[in-house]
Amino acid sequence: MQYNPVHLASLFENATEGIVVSNREGNIILVNPSACKVFGYLPEELIGQKIEILIPGKAKTNHIKLREGFYHDPKNRVMGHNRDLLAAKKDGGTFPVEVSLSTYVQNDERYVIAFIIDITKRKETEINMIRQQQQLEKVTDELRILNADLEAKVEERTTILKEALQRLEESQNELNLALDKERQLNEIKSRFVSMASHEFRTPLSTVLSSASLVDRYTGSEDQDKRSKHVEKIKNSVRHLNNLLEDFLSLGKLEEGKIGIHYHEFSLEELIKDTLEEMNPTLKSGQKFTYVNSCHNSICSDKNLIRNILFNLVSNAIKFSDIHSTIHIQSKMKEGIAHVFVTDEGMGISAEDKEHLYTSFFRGKNVINIQGTGLGLHIVKRYVDLLGGSIHLESVLNKGTTVWFSIPEKS
Repeated sequence: MQYNPVHLASLFENATEGIVVSNREGNIILVNPSACKVFGYLPEELIGQKIEILIPGKAKTNHIKLREGFYHDPKNRVMGHNRDLLAAKKDGGTFPVEVSLSTYVQNDERYVIAFIIDITKRKETEINMIRQQQQLEKVTDELRILNADLEAKVEERTTILKEALQRLEESQNELNLALDKERQLNEIKSRFVSMASHEFRTPLSTVLSSASLVDRYTGSEDQDKRSKHVEKIKNSVRHLNNLLEDFLSLGKLEEGKIGIHYHEFSLEELIKDTLEEMNPTLKSGQKFTYVNSCHNSICSDKNLIRNILFNLVSNAIKFSDIHSTIHIQSKMKEGIAHVFVTDEGMGISAEDKEHLYTSFFRGKNVINIQGTGLGLHIVKRYVDLLGGSIHLESVLNKGTTVWFSIPEKS
C-alpha cells in the first residue's frame, strides 16, 4: 500500500480536538486549527507564547508549578481528576475543558502534547439532567404524598397515579441510558487518544533516525547501509499508513458513513489482485497459496470484501514467522461466498478468543507486535454490514484459520 503524506497532515489539521504542543520551557511551538478556533486566537498569536496564556488569571501561577512538576515525572495522563478545569479565551472569557497530556522526546528535547476538548455542551447537558432529575424527584415526592392522602379513594384515581409513576420511571431510565452513552463515548475517545499517541511515536522515531543516518552514507560503498535504512523508513511509513487507515475506517463506521454498493465481479480475480498487491509486505521466505472453486461472478460490495481480505491477510503475515505459508481458499455454496485465510503463526489462546472482535483489544501473546487492536473489530463490522458471518479457529503455536461468509445479493 502506498503511503499518502496527506493523511498525517489531515489527522492534525482536521482533528475535532484542539492540539497544542509545547517545549520544556512551556513555550507553545505548534497548534492546530481546532485549538485556534476554540481559544479565539490566530496561530501566530499563540506560537512562542507561554502555555499559561490559555489559563485563567488566578490559576496561572499554580499551573506553572504543575507544569514544572510534570517535567520531573513525565507520563501520559488526564488532567483534572475530580475537579473542573477552565481555559481562557483571547477575549477574556473562560470555558470548561477536558485535557489529556502526552509527552515525547526528539533530538534530546522533551515536548508535551495537550489534547483539549471544549466540554461546554456536555456540562450544560449534565446541568440539565441534574435539573430534570431534581424535578423528577420533586414530582415523585409529591405523587407519593398525594398517593398517601388518596388511599381511600376510588380505583380510577389509583390507576392514574400508577400510570404517572410508570412514566416517571421510563423518563429516569432514558436519562440513565443517556449518561451511560456519554461515559462510553468518553472512554472510547480517551482510549483512541492514548493508542494514537503511543503507536505513532515508535515509527516516527524510526523514520527520523533512519533519515538522519541515510544522509551520512554518501559513498557508493555505503549502498547496503543506505538500503537498510531506506527499508526501515518504508516499513515505518507503511505501518503509519495502516494505523491511519484503521482509525479512519473506525471513525466512518461509528459515524455511519460506510455505504454499501452492490455490483457483479469475479471473487477469484479480486483475491488474486489483492494477494499480488500484498506480495511486497511478505516477510522473508513467506509465500501465498490460493485455491479457488468459485468461478462465477458474484453480486456484493467489492471494496468492502477487499478491505476484509486485506485485514485478514495482513494479520496472517504479521503474526507468522519467516519461511511460512499463508493459505487462501474461496468457494461458493448455495448462493453464499466463503473465503478462508489460514496461517502457520503463533495462534490465539481460548481466553483471548472471547474478546477478539472488541475494539482496541490485543491478545496477550502479541503485545510486542505493532498494531491497534482494531483490525478484527473493523472486519466484523464490515461483514455485518454485508449480512454475513465470521468464524475463527486457532491453536497456540500452530496457526489460525479465519473465514467469512457473505450471501450474494439477489
